Amino acid sequence: MAKAVKPKKKCCVSKTKCKRCPLALMKQGKLPSGYTVKKRKLIKIESGKKKVDKIAA
Repeated sequence: MAKAVKPKKKCCVSKTKCKRCPLALMKQGKLPSGYTVKKRKLIKIESGKKKVDKIAA
């Protein structure tokens, strides 16, 4: 089994991506479950919560 890589919290924006870059891990599909990358930052997805659209009356 391969060792899990802990991603960085923020991308360093270097041309050559490091092994822990969240963008590179997301592209390879190796991010831990429950995490995603938004605006070059690693964020946790809140599971179980649903968005409810408010209806303007």
